[in-house]
Amino acid sequence: MGISIAKDNKEKKYKVFIVDDHPLVRSGLTDLINRQKDLAVCGEAEDVSGALKAVEESRPDILIADLSLGLDSGLRLMENLKCMHSKLPVLVLSMHDESLYAERCFKAGARGYIMKEEKPG
Repeated sequence: MGISIAKDNKEKKYKVFIVDDHPLVRSGLTDLINRQKDLAVCGEAEDVSGALKAVEESRPDILIADLSLGLDSGLRLMENLKCMHSKLPVLVLSMHDESLYAERCFKAGARGYIMKEEKPG
């Protein structure tokens, strides 16, 4: 299942927002994403409430979210985003087994699911 994002012109970078409760993971993802010529991280958050507020301000083109957000849930985040920003594509990046959680994420509004154990490629 591919994720399509509208792009205004060839010079524009897609704005990516990251939601993960681990600062080191957010930092690593930010470094990887910002090295891409057509991507730029526009913000990050560690929990659902912080993400919802910051997404409103930063207006990303895509959001990458962990499924486990400390005491909160990425599923709750996706359900809120589906209501508030229905056109915002969400990609789940999780340590949880795809066979157990991917379908739940898709029902909550995710457009993709990647396990953290996947090799970059």
